[in-house]
Amino acid sequence: MMQRLYILLILALIVLPRARSQDLEEGWISLFNGKDLDGWLVRCLPEDSHKLYWSAGEGFIECNSMSDPDHNYVWLVSEREFSDFHLKLEFQVFRSSEGNSGVQFRSRYDDGEDGGWLNGPQADIHGPAPWRTGMIYDETKGVQRWIFPSLADWNISREEVPVSAQSTSLLYHEDDPDLWNTMEIICRGMRVSTLVNGTTVADFDGEGILNDEVHRIRKVGSRGSLALQLHMNDALLIRYRNIFIKEFR
Repeated sequence: MMQRLYILLILALIVLPRARSQDLEEGWISLFNGKDLDGWLVRCLPEDSHKLYWSAGEGFIECNSMSDPDHNYVWLVSEREFSDFHLKLEFQVFRSSEGNSGVQFRSRYDDGEDGGWLNGPQADIHGPAPWRTGMIYDETKGVQRWIFPSLADWNISREEVPVSAQSTSLLYHEDDPDLWNTMEIICRGMRVSTLVNGTTVADFDGEGILNDEVHRIRKVGSRGSLALQLHMNDALLIRYRNIFIKEFR
């Protein structure tokens, strides 16, 4: 019996390093350490800089403006920049929250832009209107419109989104506290895809759009930071966790 346990222990010691090595070879890294906002910066107008909307909870990042919706846009921005990548994360939305959020990518904060603005595209997250989740809005000054689907401005109706997105249902925290939604963003060149709960929502060719003169001048669309958004004047409660990214070389 002891000899058998000894053999199993030896096998475990052999297999364990291989598993860790394989994880490293796959190239996935965590962007949230599970305890604080190390590696992230809050970016906003000076008048909102004293407000603590973004915080780290027990294994998740939370944005909570439910008691104070009197604010402009407030972003939580990654210190690192990325170009071609596969991003995976989980999020929770709450029925009590009427606000919306989103994951901005290949973006850049400009302190001189009307006091401060984060230019770049964004995958929308909208609890009250879940069919918007995964659609791509471009926050870049001079653009500021839906680019998937392609619309003239910020207005969007359920009838204007692809059928595949209209069936997307979010899993609310009140229904099951252990059930989180998933979002993936995949960027290769000017091709951007988004997936929500395993369903492809957007498959967008940004050639001539994300790399046009407006985006080149602002140095966004091809490379930049990731960011989680608090929309202006929103009473928002949302949580993010398990934020992993893999860069394509």
